[in-house]
Amino acid sequence: MFIRFHLLLLALLCSAGVLRAEVGDASPVTLTSRGGSRIKDLTSVEGARDNQLTAFGLVTGLASSGDSQINQTLQSIANALQRQGINIPPQTIRSGNVAAVMVTADISAFARSGTRIDVMVSSIGDAKSLQGGILLQTPLIGADGVVYAVAQGPIAVGGFIGGTSGPGGATVQKNHPTVGTISNGAIVERDIPAQVVRNGSINLLLREPDFTSAARLAEAVNQLFPGSAMAKDAASVNVLVPKEYQPYEVNFIATVGAIEVAPDSVARVVINERTGTIIATSNVRVSTVAVSHGSLTISISSNLNVSQPNALSGGTTAVTPSTQTEVKEQKGGFKIVEESPSIERVAAALNALGVSTRDMMAIFQSMKRAGALQAELVLN
Repeated sequence: MFIRFHLLLLALLCSAGVLRAEVGDASPVTLTSRGGSRIKDLTSVEGARDNQLTAFGLVTGLASSGDSQINQTLQSIANALQRQGINIPPQTIRSGNVAAVMVTADISAFARSGTRIDVMVSSIGDAKSLQGGILLQTPLIGADGVVYAVAQGPIAVGGFIGGTSGPGGATVQKNHPTVGTISNGAIVERDIPAQVVRNGSINLLLREPDFTSAARLAEAVNQLFPGSAMAKDAASVNVLVPKEYQPYEVNFIATVGAIEVAPDSVARVVINERTGTIIATSNVRVSTVAVSHGSLTISISSNLNVSQPNALSGGTTAVTPSTQTEVKEQKGGFKIVEESPSIERVAAALNALGVSTRDMMAIFQSMKRAGALQAELVLN
């Protein structure tokens, strides 16, 4: 539960443009810190991109948790057996231990033949679980129809489903048992050409396009390599490779990636109504506005009472329903929020009113509609 909360919080921080990081990223070059973020954490190099692979496959070895008599599963099993020299009509096959799945993977730009990549396996039939299953050899195909990798191996599900002995045939399920992974489960068979240096220059693509950030990035590169960088637009910066680095483009890209820049971010408030999470960037501005808060709660409860007659009275026992209605109105407040350079005063004023997180969401939306919130409002 705590891991899911942390993942959700990281996703919201990325949506707000606050978090700029990539897991597993390390540079061989270290420069003096300027209190900013490394260029390699803010950008990607044009041409060094991942590609998606996909395929249809079969998972075997399931303990009666596979697909039912589905035509595509039966035909796939018959085709797989035919490649082994066994001809069986699809109608005679029982597929309880086999499941039809889709296999997906991302292959990096510099993956070479013989290296291994992770794959995801997901059921496309009515299989109950892929736990304990093994993926048969499956060629992974790119968007151009060419096979770039071959996947095979045991599936790690990370969950389970079991039991039908509960009341009414209830089952116990943990996580999602119809989706699994195979770590290093695919072998790359074909290299994907990647060209990052074109006409003696590289293009840095900002993950969060912004004109100010692009200008700052070009200025930071020019301080180390004068006259080499130029911001083309809000999303890309062109950097010329100096003559002394032309035989060593990798070293040049590593050096540029280690330069630190203080990126700019737009004023943004991200609200997740499902979890009650609010994240705002520090440069959110709020004009002078008056906020009033108060809530009315109506509770209606129905109870069933039993009316029991006295002995020898000749009466009968009867059920008498009763309904109780309770109305609670919280004390309202009216607070003037002065114009401030950040959102701290807004949060302090709303906290002084005693508003809950969900009430604060409604207040932010109303402030945006009133034109008092000078920021982008993102609702998830």
